[in-house]
Amino acid sequence: MKKILTYTLIAFSFFCCTKNDQGNNTYVTTGTSGSLARFAIAGNYLYSVDDTRLRIFDISNPSTPIYKNIINIGWGIETIFAFKDKLFIGSTSVVYIYSLANPLNPTMISTATSQQVFRRCDPVVAKDSVAYATLRSSSMCGGGRSVLSVIDIRFINNPIEIYTLPMQEPMGLGYWGNSLYVCDTAKGLQVYDITNQYLPTLVKTLKDEKCLDVIPYDDELICYTSNGINIYDITNRSNPVKIITIK
Repeated sequence: MKKILTYTLIAFSFFCCTKNDQGNNTYVTTGTSGSLARFAIAGNYLYSVDDTRLRIFDISNPSTPIYKNIINIGWGIETIFAFKDKLFIGSTSVVYIYSLANPLNPTMISTATSQQVFRRCDPVVAKDSVAYATLRSSSMCGGGRSVLSVIDIRFINNPIEIYTLPMQEPMGLGYWGNSLYVCDTAKGLQVYDITNQYLPTLVKTLKDEKCLDVIPYDDELICYTSNGINIYDITNRSNPVKIITIK
């Protein structure tokens, strides 16, 4: 029961904070949540986004957060992901990359766009020198194609989309080690090998799982679905095995 409660509390943060790979991220990012999040915690600051703006709160004392600043970003802002000293902010038209050199006044470094889709939805995560975004063209997202976009961020001032994989109805995504987990509500939960991080290779699809977002957490994968929360054992990173469903 204690473990189920822990999962439930983590799942509550799917739309509350940012997630990281504890094995690789050593800078300022804290918290655990999904790629569809509109909040992120970095150091002593909470960053939140609405449709057009970024708000900054000082949470040095968590019981009394202090509103500090607001920054206009653009239109159609959807998601935020903190990685090391950067914020990756996804919109319906572009991924904005902001520096946290001054945490109270993040400044835009660059933007990343896809040549494949003019208008789309952009859940995004970053890992080392690469970022992954799912670009969904259906419904309100518009556009003509849905893809998994691989963005080279080695030169952060000039991010370049270097690879795309066609998808049908992609949603949230997350990674752990050399495995990338991508939710596709039409195809299922897809597992990619990212040993070559710039060239994801599909190794498994759980066709019966219509997940919306995922959180890799230690040796488990927490999957948010329209019907509840599924927990998978990912001791074998490329072969998720369902442990329990929480409804």
